[in-house]
Amino acid sequence: MNRRFFITLFSGFMTRPALTFFKKKENAMNYTLHKADTRGIANHGWLKSHHSFSFASYYNPERMGFGALRVINDDQVAPTMGFGTHPHQNMEIISIPLSGSLEHKDTMGNEYVIRRGEVQAMSAGTGIAHSEYNHSSSEDVKFLQIWVLPKKLNITPQYSQKEFLEKERENKFQLIVSPDGRNESVSINQDAFFSLVNLKKDTRIEYNKYIESNGVYFFVLEGELEVDDKLISSRDGLGVSNKDGLNLNSSKDTQLLVMEVPMNV
Repeated sequence: MNRRFFITLFSGFMTRPALTFFKKKENAMNYTLHKADTRGIANHGWLKSHHSFSFASYYNPERMGFGALRVINDDQVAPTMGFGTHPHQNMEIISIPLSGSLEHKDTMGNEYVIRRGEVQAMSAGTGIAHSEYNHSSSEDVKFLQIWVLPKKLNITPQYSQKEFLEKERENKFQLIVSPDGRNESVSINQDAFFSLVNLKKDTRIEYNKYIESNGVYFFVLEGELEVDDKLISSRDGLGVSNKDGLNLNSSKDTQLLVMEVPMNV
């Protein structure tokens, strides 16, 4: 693994001027569909990743983010391999392990192992450096790495990690990320709300936004469902703006991540 390569790769996103890379013209339409097989692909051998939005060497002017949501990387890392120590600044970073475990270390002194069922959040603020490695010597780790633009710049860096029981998201929304840590969620420096829900086949449920002006991005982990009349399946993403009271109808057992974010950033 070439650590210098990844330090350069990640540090290119760290400064505020670099964030202009992500600016996009707002889509006047209510729905934006991103099918799984249209995502960017990176294969470095030890790292395999799919990018929902432009990231590193993958650039698509039509995929520059959704409101404050700027990165969704669907990563798979080989045993004992990972991202060497690299810096971030003024970015909210959320990691959600899907299988396996991640070993985390940072310049705030945090050293943890993050497993499926847990969620990690970092507010990089004035600056933080960290590393993430596959904790296992025998199995891959699969996780989502998600970046959100901050509400305030240059805050003191913060770290949080919590476990969320799967039984608490059966046919109901389990809040995992919020601006204020409500309902025992992890907190980030943005008016964003992330929820997980596991829907049984033929379940109908409605998602109502926490903040009226926010948009909502649905990312299917497994399964298939309709959001209003839009059909999405495993690893598809659907962004919805200018609409509340979204109706979900699962045609299969489905695991879903819901990301509600500000649109005017």
